[in-house]
Amino acid sequence: MLYKSGKSLVALLAATTMLSLTACGSTNAGNAQEAVQDASSEQESSSEVVNEEATSDTTSQTSESDEQLQQDNADTAEEEIPALRDCVEQKMGCRIGCAITGQEPWDIPLWNLVTTHFNAVTLGNELKPDSLFGYSNGKCPGTQEAELNGETITVPVMNFSNPEKILNKLLKWNETHPDREIKVRGHVLVWHSQTPEWFFHEDYDKTKPYVSKEEMDKRQEWYIREVLTHFVGDDSPYKNLFYGWDVVNEAVSDGSGSYRTDAENPNEDLSNDTHGNNSSWWHVYQSEDYIINAFKYANKYAPEQLELYYNDYNECMAKKRAGIVALLKAVKEQEGKPGEGTRITAMGMQGHYGVDSPSYTEVETSAKAYGEVVGSIQITEWDLSSSDDYDGSAESKEKEYEKMRKTYNLQYYALQSVKASGVNVTGITFWGTVDKYSWLQHRSTVGGGSNKEKAQCPLLFDDLYKPKPAFWVFAETN
Repeated sequence: MLYKSGKSLVALLAATTMLSLTACGSTNAGNAQEAVQDASSEQESSSEVVNEEATSDTTSQTSESDEQLQQDNADTAEEEIPALRDCVEQKMGCRIGCAITGQEPWDIPLWNLVTTHFNAVTLGNELKPDSLFGYSNGKCPGTQEAELNGETITVPVMNFSNPEKILNKLLKWNETHPDREIKVRGHVLVWHSQTPEWFFHEDYDKTKPYVSKEEMDKRQEWYIREVLTHFVGDDSPYKNLFYGWDVVNEAVSDGSGSYRTDAENPNEDLSNDTHGNNSSWWHVYQSEDYIINAFKYANKYAPEQLELYYNDYNECMAKKRAGIVALLKAVKEQEGKPGEGTRITAMGMQGHYGVDSPSYTEVETSAKAYGEVVGSIQITEWDLSSSDDYDGSAESKEKEYEKMRKTYNLQYYALQSVKASGVNVTGITFWGTVDKYSWLQHRSTVGGGSNKEKAQCPLLFDDLYKPKPAFWVFAETN
């Protein structure tokens, strides 16, 4: 049932004083709370019917009929839950998306949530470099010859099968549901993490020396060309599926607030197959040149309508915010025609936040700072890590859900304020759909990371695929 028969909505209506809210997409004069309460009453009635079934065949036949009627009514109540894609479009005028990865698209209840509530998705892992090299992280999967700018170069063999499995499913959905299309955000071309170490070395062998900057320029251009041509080129079956692409990801240091270097974590060896913190891109270039080049190459090979982004986390911390602004300015200063200059469409604020921080003023301040440079911002990987006193128990869950609702509400309010100030807010993406599949349930050292022993409930839907109180923050409109 939908979270305590609508108690969360009572709390929402009582606690939210900043906004005057009405349910989006509701078919009745009543609000979504009434629909939830009706569903709860119907479930209780259904239980009573089941008990009656044991009394006699006549009663059983009547009960079966009643049970079917109750189920039909419950389905109707479920249908009255507003679709987030409609509500966010009405309130913010932007896309709303979620991350999907692995086998998630074949989880039928999850797929139903995706296709009902979202009009955009980000593939969580499948378009990252390690995936496109067939997860052959320890050893180059083989080489072949390629032509680049009139020169023949040796390149590693690429494997596009991992993303294509999901993209083909999305294509089929869009073909059969043209009024409910789902677009894709490409994630990501250039990243220090999940890029095999051998990619930076002579003969693609990490036991050999690093290549020169000039050689790395060729490899970077070739890689960006291959990915963009394959997925958004004129001959690609996927060319109309993508709306944008993260060109560079997480290139600013948490510690220094400047560019991420090859020594972010002194305990992480550069000889590792892949890295969580240290950047081999920086090791080769010793400057931000590779970032500028990445946006130049993306501008060269991406179609004009494809949006291009920089994406980072901890983006509301003042010191890191200053470093990101500097990076955005450096890219922006070299904008030019395809083949000559860079192009950047928006700043991707990942939004890996917690229930206690950042404050809505920090979100607002950061978004405005980025918008001042590039004009548009997006929240690209939104989730909330749990508070310290949340242990996953039923007793603490209700309190935690309410904390999450309040935090999401304040941060969403910040985005509305940003939009009102003149900064374009062009997308909101949550990093997953249901809590049990969230990356925060697993230990990680990438992009903020988490401790897998810590209970988490970061998303809008619970483990039973039901909307949580935070869902209604985004299901309401002025």
